[in-house]
Amino acid sequence: MKLFMKLLDHIEEFIIATLMALATSIIFVAVIHRYLTGFNWFAQDWLLSLNLSWAQELCIYMFVWMAKFGAAYGVRTGIHVGVDVLINRLSLRHFQISVVLGLLAGALFTGIVGTLGAKFVWEIAHTDQTSADMEIPIWWVYMAIPAGSYLMCFRFLQVAWRFLRTGELPKHDHSHVEGLDEELERQPA
Repeated sequence: MKLFMKLLDHIEEFIIATLMALATSIIFVAVIHRYLTGFNWFAQDWLLSLNLSWAQELCIYMFVWMAKFGAAYGVRTGIHVGVDVLINRLSLRHFQISVVLGLLAGALFTGIVGTLGAKFVWEIAHTDQTSADMEIPIWWVYMAIPAGSYLMCFRFLQVAWRFLRTGELPKHDHSHVEGLDEELERQPA
């Protein structure tokens, strides 16, 4: 089970990082292309023949998928912003109850969104709708809703289970950079 969780963590991080890198690269190329076609030079005709009208649409879809998976990552790592001023003033017992109720409410909400999203995807998959520029089946794009929402629901339940067992919530340390400590330890003194 621990191996599966570690694999899921890495897949989640890989998807987010890959989508971010690809979207950034595609937009960079599209912007350079747009500006270079404005100059009257020997490659202008060739550049104008390249059709990059799909780039913006693809990047929007990539950012949608990245946001859905990033939200699940945020639940797992404790990055999401929370207003906990009131909860922190409660007694330990009421604090614990509030945290568990909040996590379960988040799981319920994302589970409902995932289920409604899956129903929507199922219905739209039985149509011939395609995206405007790329002309891919539009249900591929909307699959981000159930996939990301169910993953986020799972992460809420995972955090709730860990909190019930250990009393710990994930806390993001803004001063810590992943991988930096290991790199410093490997360098000879």
